[in-house]
Amino acid sequence: MSDASQLLGIKGASGTTNIWKLRLQLMKPVTWIPLLWGVICGAAASGQYQWRLPDVLAAAACMVMSGPLLTGYTQTINDYYDREIDAINEPYRPIPSGAIPLTQVKLQIWMLLLGGLAVAYGLDRWAEHTTPVVLFLALGGSFVSFIYSAPPLKLKQNGWIGNYALGASYIALPWWAGQALFGQLTWTTALLTLAYSLAGLGIAVINDFKSVEGDRALGLQSLPVVFGIKKASWISAGMIDIFQLAMVVVLIAIGQHFASVILILLIIPQITFQDIWLLRDPLAFDVRYQTSAQPFLILGMLVTALAIGHSPLTQGM
Repeated sequence: MSDASQLLGIKGASGTTNIWKLRLQLMKPVTWIPLLWGVICGAAASGQYQWRLPDVLAAAACMVMSGPLLTGYTQTINDYYDREIDAINEPYRPIPSGAIPLTQVKLQIWMLLLGGLAVAYGLDRWAEHTTPVVLFLALGGSFVSFIYSAPPLKLKQNGWIGNYALGASYIALPWWAGQALFGQLTWTTALLTLAYSLAGLGIAVINDFKSVEGDRALGLQSLPVVFGIKKASWISAGMIDIFQLAMVVVLIAIGQHFASVILILLIIPQITFQDIWLLRDPLAFDVRYQTSAQPFLILGMLVTALAIGHSPLTQGM
């Protein structure tokens, strides 16, 4: 189990000297999943994705850009700038343990970033965009990733701003890329996904529970540090539930009543797991809660995306 944790880049990983395993651990493959799913949701929301080989290959390339390349870049640069915090919270990670030189980490950051931007440019060429919208999204997301982790801004120092930036990066950005690739990204759907990203803020709070000790020692104002573990768990649950319920209201407003019912049915088990795991002891059960509840959240995203793709919201700006 610890070997699998090492490869996925999650807490409890075992040590290794294999440079490629270390590189993969820095990229945290477990964090790619929401981005891959976000691309699928964006393609569904476009209303124009077709199950033909060119579209499938383009979607796969967009997933590679969003997940392994740009999320890998985000996670690597975050580990680079968080090496002092990780020395307290997760000293076994590749950088604080000294298993990988910082020069190799910097090389990895640049290779992942340039690779992601190159794929983004290629997708714009494939889609015959007059404006390279996918490349602009990739550049914007990469910039947010940099200021999230790097001083002097280091957005993650503020629990609200940092967690929202993280939530938007995991939900809105890949959705926008998928929708722009196959259809037209409208202001309305862009704003809706930004609202949906507030549920992502709640998820991001959960990731802060494991880092409370190091965040407090180095003065980072994460929500668990500012409000305490118990209140932060309630904030997390509230953000996750309230903004999904807001999407239910939106679906009803655009006439997607069946989808709104399905979304409600997917929110109910999330609330149940919050009561069982998250609100009782988030330090002990954060991973168990996420593995139990998040499948319902991402299915709800797809339901919402499909409903949007069959609504007037997919029409021009």
